[in-house]
Amino acid sequence: QVVLVDSGGGLVQAGGSLRLSCAADSRRPYYNYAMGWFRRAPGKDREFVAAISGIGSSTTLYTDSVKGRFTISRDDAEKVLYLQMNSLKPEDTATYYCAASRYDRASSASYEYMYWGQGTQVTVSS
Repeated sequence: QVVLVDSGGGLVQAGGSLRLSCAADSRRPYYNYAMGWFRRAPGKDREFVAAISGIGSSTTLYTDSVKGRFTISRDDAEKVLYLQMNSLKPEDTATYYCAASRYDRASSASYEYMYWGQGTQVTVSS
């Protein structure tokens, strides 16, 4: 049963921008908790990208390689999670996954996330 649907990936040149979206099933309460973005590059393990705390708070967390370039945000009225990616680099090429946590706190630990989107491909050409 699909509960998170992520989209917005594509092919972009280095230095370009993309905005990823993750739509949550409004009937489920998990959206109230922290949410995050992870990515998996070809031949590599899944890695944390960014996270935002649950509704009512605005704490964000980023992996060092995307700080200053990526911004995570959420539209609580529409129950949509976003990842604005600017100044993209070829090393950002990966499949990106949104995820919903079981806790309120923003976290980089993948085991804290209960639900996962199907992934959206981001390819950055040099």
